Amino acid sequence: MGQRRDPRSQRCVVPANLMPMQTMTFEVHTGSAPAVADITGQCEQFARQAAGGGDGLLHVFVPHATAGLAVLELGSGSDSDLLSVLNELLPADDRWRHAHGSRGHGRSHVLPAFLRPDATVPVVGGRLALGTWQSVALVDLNVDNRDRQVRLSFLA
Repeated sequence: MGQRRDPRSQRCVVPANLMPMQTMTFEVHTGSAPAVADITGQCEQFARQAAGGGDGLLHVFVPHATAGLAVLELGSGSDSDLLSVLNELLPADDRWRHAHGSRGHGRSHVLPAFLRPDATVPVVGGRLALGTWQSVALVDLNVDNRDRQVRLSFLA
């Protein structure tokens, strides 16, 4: 799609009018308590603009050592359930060797081992190909850093 072989070589040539990858960043303010922030709207808007009605992949990345991403149902209590499970699994207490910052701060550095800092979502016809109840969420347990950056990249 959009690529052709240069008969004089074995390399693929991408026409100049195609932008194979587009990227943007935005900020999310998560507040002073552990949070699940719905970023589906920003992902949808960027995918729609970047895809121009076409297909590709949306890569979502949080460049932070203490945040993660989840694709799940939001709203009907799932976000609270997720925070409850994470609090049980990673309690905010003094057990953590990584002990600077607020009490239990070390748990935030373990979070990305359970909730990766990246997710990839298919884009079909310029729209995110999420399931009926799926959303893209930033998960942040770190009450010491309230502002997060999210990087979106679209690959056609």
